[in-house]
Amino acid sequence: MESTTWIILIVSALIFLFIFWAISTYNRLVKARNYRREAWSGITVFLKKRYDLVPNLLEIVRGYAAFEKGVVEQVSVNRSMAMKASAPGEKLPAEQRFSQALGSFFAVAESYPDLKASENFRQLQDDLARLETEIESARRYYNASVRENNILVESFPASVIAGMGKFEKGDYFELENNDHLQVPQVSFNATR
Repeated sequence: MESTTWIILIVSALIFLFIFWAISTYNRLVKARNYRREAWSGITVFLKKRYDLVPNLLEIVRGYAAFEKGVVEQVSVNRSMAMKASAPGEKLPAEQRFSQALGSFFAVAESYPDLKASENFRQLQDDLARLETEIESARRYYNASVRENNILVESFPASVIAGMGKFEKGDYFELENNDHLQVPQVSFNATR
């Protein structure tokens, strides 16, 4: 065989390997993007359940005439804003405000013993707590999907294919909940 034949075979093999790599990388990027979209869809399902539960909670509270109306209105307004936001970048700040409003709502509810004793209120509070756990789990799955997507989009040489295919980095969905950062207060002073 001539040396030109070998050169043609080697160049053809390299071109074939490059095309195979490019197709494979493109397909991995599509897969990562679809996992990210699916994970975001899971979060929106749980958030909608929470949005649907809150009006029932507010309705029970409205029965207690002394309950602060400003807190109820704040929860309602922030719920509406969170429901209108759709993309992760928009949803994150809206969800943070809504979560803070819910936190204030439950803090105020603590000072109403009759409300806390209400079976309906406790049931809705338990349902909301369960939903928060499910949202946290869905959020972790979503963030893992975003991480995998972002690694592919930013890593060289896959970033070349990502740029050509207009694949984008995803935004993480992290709610500000600093409860886990607070150190519990322990006191060993015993009064006898």
